[in-house]
Amino acid sequence: MTDPRLRQIADLLSLKADGMYGLSDVNQRQHALQAAWLAEQTGCPDSLIAAGLLHDIGHLVHDLGDNPAEAGVDDRHEERGHQFLAAWFGPEVTEPVRLHVAAKRYLCATEADYFGKLSKDSVLSLSLQGGPMSAAEVAAFDALPQSAAAVKLRRFDEQAKAKNLQTPAVEHFLPAVSRCLQPG
Repeated sequence: MTDPRLRQIADLLSLKADGMYGLSDVNQRQHALQAAWLAEQTGCPDSLIAAGLLHDIGHLVHDLGDNPAEAGVDDRHEERGHQFLAAWFGPEVTEPVRLHVAAKRYLCATEADYFGKLSKDSVLSLSLQGGPMSAAEVAAFDALPQSAAAVKLRRFDEQAKAKNLQTPAVEHFLPAVSRCLQPG
């Protein structure tokens, strides 16, 4: 691995992602790996595999603790992650990351049974993130170029909380991430 950006991503996921993922039975690394694995297994492009692996990187680049939502704080991890990744990746990776929280709000507004599928921590964070979208917000979200990719990523996010699920290691996904890196 010669690109220092890949090393930094691998280090974040290998060295800083041991904290539990909210109230679920997986840690941050397992959650990231499961989301990337789901994207890969369903034949998604490299950009969505990378977004799956990196969608919650914003949780790893702040110093608000392991579960700020439990303390009533929205860590705005989607924005922090987008800011962290924007210098290295194009919108096909960064926009689904930025929009995956909005996609949860969107799905809660547009699918009657989606709220019932949310984990306890997702329900808690939803209230901090603005709740289900209004009709105007739904229309605005639908108009965004990466909204469909963000919805796919959101579905992977909700599924990526399976205790003891075996996935490949971080290094397995780095070639897909590498193919998405912007030159420089």
